[in-house]
Amino acid sequence: MTTVRCAATMLQHTLDSWRAQGDDLWLFAYGSLIWKTEFEVAEKRPARVLGHHRALQMWSRVNRGTPERPGLVLALINGGSCRGMALRVKADQVPAMLPQLWHREMPNPVYDPKWLPCQTPQGTVKALSFTLSRHSPNFTGRLSDARLREIFAHSRGRYGSTLEYARLTCEHLRAIGIHDAELERVVALAHDTPSIPHPT
Repeated sequence: MTTVRCAATMLQHTLDSWRAQGDDLWLFAYGSLIWKTEFEVAEKRPARVLGHHRALQMWSRVNRGTPERPGLVLALINGGSCRGMALRVKADQVPAMLPQLWHREMPNPVYDPKWLPCQTPQGTVKALSFTLSRHSPNFTGRLSDARLREIFAHSRGRYGSTLEYARLTCEHLRAIGIHDAELERVVALAHDTPSIPHPT
């Protein structure tokens, strides 16, 4: 039997977990939250999460695509490690900020929000992170280069295209000294037209 996922219930559970900690909220940013934060941040730290990696392997049917032409967004997938930014939000701002963040990140309740330890230069902090199970129907697995080119060419959602999202993330990761080789490779596909063999 399929479990029904409820965004409001997941939000309430996350708020309850944060309140139990009784402190400011840390958030691990690994994609667009780095360059499109949209809320006040009291502190930013370079951060690394072990046990998960950044991958452009989640279907997006609202933000960067549509149900007819799904796009892609980044997710934290099990395995490896991921460099990003740890963002601290003051406790008195969290009750208003978190529902707005949920509206942005969870228009469909696809992500699995988890509290993950983030290594920072000032020590380890436990940060809210948006992860994705490999068992989720929204996990794409590895897509062919041809499929990625098709998505980059056609998929757009309420916040713009998949290609714009991926390209901006690459640019902002490089600006903070992070070179994601796989993300840069797939973005380059949009400009790499496969050669057509000449008839002999």
